[in-house]
Amino acid sequence: MGVLKSIRPNIGIVNALIRITCGLTILAWSTSKSCKKPWRDCYFILNVIGAMKVGEGILRFCPFVYLVKNAKTPFLKDEENLEEDDEKVVFNPS
Repeated sequence: MGVLKSIRPNIGIVNALIRITCGLTILAWSTSKSCKKPWRDCYFILNVIGAMKVGEGILRFCPFVYLVKNAKTPFLKDEENLEEDDEKVVFNPS
């Protein structure tokens, strides 16, 4: 239950409806194609992508949008120190 409380919607209703529509379209198309050629792996990948888009639309939560919004924080603590050190270096071309 703690994980579900931390997930908050980060996309709008219109965006969610578009994701559901496109996801169901991709899912239906790739399922019909995979019935004709079941040995193709690309249709399975499209099935997963379509299902993921439907799930994002229903939950109104997109992990990619979440990562982009929180990309301001550095991944490593050393990156903060490197940025401070770069300002101290003086470049003398002569």
